[in-house]
Amino acid sequence: MFPNIDHFAKQKNYLCKMPAKKNIRDFDLPSLKEYFESIGDKKFRAMQAYEWLWKKNARSFDEMSNLSLDLRKKLAEEFEFNTITVDATQHSSDGTLKSRFKTHDGHLMEGVIIPTEKRNTACVSSQIGCSLACAFCATGKMDRVRNLGFDEIYDQVTLLNEQSEREYGTKLTNIVYMGMGEPLLNYKNVLKSIERITSNEGMNMSPKRITVSTAGVAKMIKQLGDDNTRFNLAVSLHAATDEKRNKIMAINETNNIAALTEALNYYYNKTKNEITLEYILLKGENDSLQDAEDLVKVYRKIPTHLINVIEYNSVSGIPFLKSDEDTTQLFTDYLMKYKVNVRVRRSRGKDIDAACGQLANKG
Repeated sequence: MFPNIDHFAKQKNYLCKMPAKKNIRDFDLPSLKEYFESIGDKKFRAMQAYEWLWKKNARSFDEMSNLSLDLRKKLAEEFEFNTITVDATQHSSDGTLKSRFKTHDGHLMEGVIIPTEKRNTACVSSQIGCSLACAFCATGKMDRVRNLGFDEIYDQVTLLNEQSEREYGTKLTNIVYMGMGEPLLNYKNVLKSIERITSNEGMNMSPKRITVSTAGVAKMIKQLGDDNTRFNLAVSLHAATDEKRNKIMAINETNNIAALTEALNYYYNKTKNEITLEYILLKGENDSLQDAEDLVKVYRKIPTHLINVIEYNSVSGIPFLKSDEDTTQLFTDYLMKYKVNVRVRRSRGKDIDAACGQLANKG
């Protein structure tokens, strides 16, 4: 006999009406206490569970060994606990480590550890893909699939921290939101992830060791000021006139240099946090002495403490080239001549596509 179609329709309707499980990591401690009380358990169980979620970095309810088996089973039945996993890891010849992470729903993103003598910096992603399509960036060639949840960003950091301890014998010292995606277009989750990272119940890292990098979303830069954020801000400028910036960064058409200047001054007046300008040198595009002169003019209008001049890292299918050493030296010499605090940032992890602008989920 053929299966009863009405039976399958009823099953489908039943499944659709089943309440969706809530993400247990969306619950703060008071809410967890309320939940445990509601099921007739003790309040202190909430603290035990909370420690597993954030301090002990559990990956499943099964790992919560000081909770009874019955309680763990009940939690698994009522809540989602969706963590990310390491899908692949690559080691660069210069010591840089790149990991590709997989989400519970099968999407991929990348994070990087950059070790030096004084610090171990994690570069983390905030979105799966990116919507900004900067002309020089590998991630910009990808579609934006979705934002990462605050807990997924936190997972990246804890997994990279575990790798740092295992590979280099020391914990992460700094975190930069410079991986895949535009952090300020995932504003709430980025800020909530930083809240967890800096919390006593989380990693207890100083916000001054965290830098959020933006392509320049003026409205959200002002929001950072209104929210009195304590972390540092980096702005990807990459050209000092609207004509040139429009060509390589489409976001400039709606967030031009004048709007950025106003937003950054507003942000600084509210927070007094450090602002860094990022400037990738592209051969024949933005590396002339006239470009340097234009950059000095922008620098003087913004309360920035540093310009990072960055080596361009080639990306397959993208026509831009790295400026040669002589041009880079002339460019930075001009900036220093006019009292600009400038630093040349040498790329790390180029041989495994882990350098700035190269992240594109290559295993």
